Amino acid sequence: MKNYFIVILSLLGITVFASEGFFQKVDESARYLNETIDTKPKLLIVLTAGIKGPLDLLEDKVEISSADIPHFPIAKVPGHEGKLIFGKLDGVDIVLMKGRYHYYEGISPQEVVFPYFVLNSMGVESVITMNAVGGIREDLDVGDIMLVTDHINLLCNNPLKGVSILQRGREFTDMSNAYDCEYQEVARNQADLKGIELKTGVYTALSGPNYETKAEIRMLRTLGADFVGMSTIFEVLSSRFLEMRVLAFSCITNPAADRNVGKISHEHVLKALNDMNPKLSDLVTGCAKELILK
Repeated sequence: MKNYFIVILSLLGITVFASEGFFQKVDESARYLNETIDTKPKLLIVLTAGIKGPLDLLEDKVEISSADIPHFPIAKVPGHEGKLIFGKLDGVDIVLMKGRYHYYEGISPQEVVFPYFVLNSMGVESVITMNAVGGIREDLDVGDIMLVTDHINLLCNNPLKGVSILQRGREFTDMSNAYDCEYQEVARNQADLKGIELKTGVYTALSGPNYETKAEIRMLRTLGADFVGMSTIFEVLSSRFLEMRVLAFSCITNPAADRNVGKISHEHVLKALNDMNPKLSDLVTGCAKELILK
């Protein structure tokens, strides 16, 4: 009966990712990658659309399409290529995720975070991630780089449901240092060294795929959010469950709806990200080089 129900949901276009087989799938994906490439990456960098990070500096690069990895989700959003790029930065193994996965694509929260579990099982201990956001706070302008200090989860779901309970003694994840305080200091120091203005604030995410209404923005401002997107929080929840340390940057690509003049579009977001690529890639690369030495 259960299998029949899953088939019906699949025919209706509803993705099913059973939590009870989750860690078996993780093992199968990791086994494929370990058999395909000889690497033990310690750092994962998640690149948002238009941002290259240290890509051009990597040596011994190997690109693997997510479509070739068992159980991996397929990236669908323009600007997100769906690749893992393994290589060495200053002689240390790292991995870049070029194209992330979003809840609004119609996949489950567990599928969104599945790559993090796989890469953690291969040795990843730290994550640098970034995203595109709308600026809620009045002083935020297009082109600003935000250092994320905390978040408010308004995605109305959690990828650890049914997953953390399978790991006895780890059922409840501490989020008091979700965005690692020591890593934040690394980011501030690198920004100072490079002459990059770095603002800070609290991130929140709604499920999308629509941009927020003016009333929703007023609500988010009242709740204490400084900028808003549609991703990242699931990944941070899972990273902390896996005891991976997180550094996150948000790119202000548009003012939020009640501050915006004109239509908000994905094309405008992509243009803003492309314009921010040089300084954000420089900052992320500096942070990565410092973190891999720790």
